[in-house]
Order: sequence, then C-alpha cells, then structure tokens
Amino acid sequence: MKSMMAVPFVASVPFAASGNSHLISNVNSVSKKYGHKFKISLNVYSFNSLLREGKIDLFDVLDFCAEYNFEAIDPTGYYFPGYPEVPTDKYINEFKRKAFLLGLDISGTGIRNDFTNPDSSSRKADIEMIKEWIVATEKLGIPYIRVFAGRNNHEGYSRDQVFEWMAKDFKACCEFGEKHGVMIGLQNHNEFLKTADDVDRIFDMVDSEWFGLNLDVGSYRQKDPYAEIEQNIKHAVTWQIKENVWIDGKETPTDVVKLFQIIKKAGYRGYLPIETLGPGDPYKKVPVLLDKVMNALKVVES
Repeated sequence: MKSMMAVPFVASVPFAASGNSHLISNVNSVSKKYGHKFKISLNVYSFNSLLREGKIDLFDVLDFCAEYNFEAIDPTGYYFPGYPEVPTDKYINEFKRKAFLLGLDISGTGIRNDFTNPDSSSRKADIEMIKEWIVATEKLGIPYIRVFAGRNNHEGYSRDQVFEWMAKDFKACCEFGEKHGVMIGLQNHNEFLKTADDVDRIFDMVDSEWFGLNLDVGSYRQKDPYAEIEQNIKHAVTWQIKENVWIDGKETPTDVVKLFQIIKKAGYRGYLPIETLGPGDPYKKVPVLLDKVMNALKVVES
C-alpha cells in the first residue's frame, strides 16, 4: 500500500514553540479544545540493523518514506554521522532540504541518556550532550527531542532518591529546551519507568510545559497496556506505535483500532510515528504495519 488517507493536522507542539504559550496551559488543554488530528510518521529505529551495518543511510530512509507517502520521519540521533557528536550543519541542511523536497516533515529525533546513574558527573555529561542535541534539533526544525529515564541499577540508592535527582536533571533540560523552542520528550521504555504511575510521578515532579511524553505503547508490561495508555495520554506529545503490546506477560499484536479510539477520545493532536522491531526485513515489515495503521484510521474516522 503506497497511498495514505489524508488526515488534516495542526500540530500543538510547534504552536507552543512559536512563543504563543500564553494561549495554552498544558498539552491536554490544547487537545480538548480543538479535538483530535493525526499525522503518520516513521520512527527510523525500524531500520536499525541496516543503518548500524552501514547498508543504508538516513537519505535512503527518506526515499522510503516518500515512496510510501508517510507524512513525516523521526530520525533517531544514533544514525546521524559521528553520533554522539551532533551532525555538521552541512549534513543537517542537506537532510532538511531533501525532506522538504520530498514533502516530509521531520517530526522528532532522539538520543540515549541515563539519568538513573548515581554518578552525578556522568549525568552532567548526559545533560550537556542533550543540550548540544537540542541545538541540533532546533537547526533541523524539529519540535522535540526524545530522551530516556535510564536503566542503571542504582545500587545503594532508593527509587525515591533516583526520582529526585532525575527530576532535577530533566528540569535542567527543559529550561534549556525552552530557550531553543524544543520540547523534551521522555520515552517510557520499560526500564526505570515501568508503569503509568511511574510516568505520572516524574511528570508531577518536573512540572514543566516543555516536558512531554513520547508514549511507547510497547513498554507497559506490568498491567493492562491500554489502561496504562489512557492514564498517561494526557502527557503525550508524540508516540511510538509498535506492532505488539504486552498483556499478561505475553507479547500480543496491538489492537490498533482500540488504540486509536483511545487516542481520538483524548483529543490528541500530533504525530503518530510507527515503529517495527526485531528480526525481519523492514522494507517488508514497515509497509505491513503501515497498512494496518491506515486501515485502523479509516475505521476510527468513519
């Protein structure tokens, strides 16, 4: 399937980044006022193995997105040349130009940090890396950057202590992001943050309108994932729509219609990046998931 249903879209995140924050109070208030609008993007992690092995590059994935009429691309930072160093301005400009000429938005990017590490110097280095990538994200014209809580076992420190220093670290990132018009998008990744309650707790502690959730549907594995999604959707500024969710400890195909009904009911406005994982050829797997997503959208929008 190479044609996509046209779904009108007005993005809340770029609007907030434009300096009109006096018109909004939080992500959820924007959504509820105007109703839902969806825009389909591709998370480039779907091509992780081919990109890591150097068999393709980000420009090849742009071509793929254009071929299948995605509306946007989400190129994770790992795949830019020289990561964890930021890409050169020349590379950024070439990537932006090709995306524009292909009719593609650049909906997000992401880096890997670990704010569960008890070593404050390591966390400080991660904050500095995030700041450098915020500047690169701004240059790319991207509305948000994806970050993580982390996966250190924080031996000798309680979860309460980790939450405290993690909240301070995220606040520092949000303050810098605000200066550059870039939101900080925390991905719940079944690491330190495992449940919707964990996500709510860190959002309450950070308490910044520049802090949003990159809602990963495949990373709720303790309880009913659809109930967890409903609980956290108020924080969502973008997504990772995956092939599978976890129910009763088992990986189960995502009920995309049910998921999109939840997202529609919440009045979410923004990108819905899809992502495939695991073995198999992404050139075959991604179109299958895209077809499933577009068929679900037709049902939900009917």
